[in-house]
Amino acid sequence: MTMGRHSSQQPLFRSLAGAALLWLAGAWMPAIAEVLRLATGELPPYSTQERPDQGIALDIVRRAFAHEGLEVQYSFKPWTRTLEESRAGLWDATAYWGRNPERDKGFLISDNVLTEQWVLVYRQSAFKDTPFDWKVLADLKGLRVGIVQSYTYTPEFWSLLRAGTLTTVSAPDDLAHLRLLLGGRVDVVPMERNVACYLLQHHFADSDVQDLRAHPRLFAPNFTTHVMFSDKLPASAARLQAFNRGLRALKRTPAYAEKLNWPGCRLNAIAAAPERPAPKGKR
Repeated sequence: MTMGRHSSQQPLFRSLAGAALLWLAGAWMPAIAEVLRLATGELPPYSTQERPDQGIALDIVRRAFAHEGLEVQYSFKPWTRTLEESRAGLWDATAYWGRNPERDKGFLISDNVLTEQWVLVYRQSAFKDTPFDWKVLADLKGLRVGIVQSYTYTPEFWSLLRAGTLTTVSAPDDLAHLRLLLGGRVDVVPMERNVACYLLQHHFADSDVQDLRAHPRLFAPNFTTHVMFSDKLPASAARLQAFNRGLRALKRTPAYAEKLNWPGCRLNAIAAAPERPAPKGKR
C-alpha cells in the first residue's frame, strides 16, 4: 500500500516541481526591453557617430528612454531625409530638433531635451576701436552676419533679414563659417557654443583661433530641442509620455547637468539673455 501511494503521487509532484521551477526562472529572468529605432543626423558634439555616447543630446535621449525600460538604436542620415522618413512613420522617432511651426507638422513633440547656448562668435581684433557689443538684434545692422539657411535661429532674426535690416553671408555649415570668420569675410556668426567649441578643438590649431571670442549675451535664450514622434504611428503617444517621464527623472540627477558643457573651451562664458526694447508709452 505504501509503495502504491508513493507511485501515484510521484508524477503529480514532478509536475508541480517543474511548474515551480519554470515560475522561478521567469521571475528571475530580466524582461526583454523594447528597442526603439530613432533617425538622426550629424551635429557634433550633440549628435555624432564620432563619440562613444553618440553625442550629448543623443545620450540624454537614450538615458531618458532607459528610465522607462526602453532601449534606443540610432541610424544616422542626412537631416532632410531623417525628417521626411520620420514624418512618414518609417522610424519610431527622430532626435533632436529645435521647434519650427512648419517642420513640427505631422509630429508629436517631446518636452525640452536641452536648451542650446546660441551666442555670437566674433574676432576680437576686428573691433579694435570699439569692442563688440549688442543688446538687441537690430544692433547688428552694418555687420556681415554669417548664416546657414537651413537653421532655425529665431522669428525675430528672420524678420530682420527679410526686412533688409541685416546683411548676411551664407555658408553650408558652421565649420565653413568659422573659416570665413578667421579670414575676415564675416564679422559675427550665431553659433551654438558647444558646437563651436567642438569644431575649434577638432579642426583648428589653438594658435589660429586665439582671436575668437563669444559675446556673453545669448543670441537665442529659449532655443529648446526635442524628440519628435510621427503622428502616423499608433504607439507614438504612449512612447512620448514614457520619454517625458524618463526625461523628468533624468533631469533630477547630477548626470544631466554634467553632460551640458564642453570642458576647457575658450568660448565658455556666463551668458545673459538679450534685452528687449522698452515698450513705448501709449498716447
